[in-house]
Amino acid sequence: MINNEKLKAILQANRKNKTSHFSEYATREESAIRTYQEGDDYMRSPFAIDRDRILYSGAYRRYQGKTQVFSFTNMFDEEMTNRSLHTTYVSQIARTIGQNLGLNTELIEAIALGHDLGHTPFGHDGEVALSACCQKYGIGHFHHNIQSLNVVDYITKRGKGMNLTFQVRDGIISHDGEVHNTRLIPDWNKTEAEIKKYIEKKKNGEKYSWMPATMEGCVVRISDTIAYIGQDIEDAIRYKILDPNEIPKECTDYLGKTNGEIINTLVQSVILNSYGKDYIAFDEKTSSQLLNLKKFNYQRIYTNQHVKNAKIVINKSMSLMFDQYMEDLEQERTDSKIYYQFLNHKNREYIEKFNNAEKVRDFISTMTDRYFNEEVKHYLLPGRYL
Repeated sequence: MINNEKLKAILQANRKNKTSHFSEYATREESAIRTYQEGDDYMRSPFAIDRDRILYSGAYRRYQGKTQVFSFTNMFDEEMTNRSLHTTYVSQIARTIGQNLGLNTELIEAIALGHDLGHTPFGHDGEVALSACCQKYGIGHFHHNIQSLNVVDYITKRGKGMNLTFQVRDGIISHDGEVHNTRLIPDWNKTEAEIKKYIEKKKNGEKYSWMPATMEGCVVRISDTIAYIGQDIEDAIRYKILDPNEIPKECTDYLGKTNGEIINTLVQSVILNSYGKDYIAFDEKTSSQLLNLKKFNYQRIYTNQHVKNAKIVINKSMSLMFDQYMEDLEQERTDSKIYYQFLNHKNREYIEKFNNAEKVRDFISTMTDRYFNEEVKHYLLPGRYL
């Protein structure tokens, strides 16, 4: 028989040892808040439980089949960065920063592993295309951070959700690697009502100033940028759409010439400028050069002609598939995969809570690149009608 009392004593001893190294700004386990209470776990903290629920989910497993930046490249080059690699990089970078700042690394890891669960197939190009479809059908703008929260709250576990802590859920929806911040100051008093307000405004296409509720959430948000900025350059060089000599010399002289050097410079800046502080920050010079590098990436990588060509295909196919699944639902075609691979595995609460367009949104956003392509072929190739 399991000796729960002994397990509890071990957990408490380990917790005491761990928290003795915490900064005064670290998030403590006793502050963890869940939507509904659960039984005791004598081996893991609440944030470690959240981390494991994310790690063992189907949504997490699908990371490996989703594009980071360069759509379709993972079909012929398996070393190109996918969403799984990016998430791993974010987690490791954030843990390094958090450990040096005396923050709760279990909370950091849970947020990092879950922050991109709602990403569509084909990365940000897929996100833009799906957003256009969502607006067409009156359910508002699509944002992958909001969808990531939908995944953990409503889509996983047959629609029951994971019942994650408020701190992890907030960190997931509050990440934004595209907005440039020199300093991230936590919104310590954030509430569930404010998360709902943020979702409403973003779906309406409004801009909204938004910060995580914890230092750990701020660390993940800044680590998201650190993880992708240099890696996107290396992928672009590998994909032969960028010559390394094109990168601004001022940036490479200051930040570094390789992804590893860039990460090292940025992580050091964050640790040096955040230690003992109630915020997470770069120094001004590093932040300025990082912004310059972001602008360069946008001009030379994200708007490259090869990428633009892929966007055209993604936009057209996304619109076609969204319309097709809407028709399948309206006509109640139960042989459609939206039924037997998605809705048939959801509980009544999910079915009744969301309208048809929201169900299509959720189904498409869960897809890997390969699955989406197979669905396109299934519906559009002539052989289907023979």
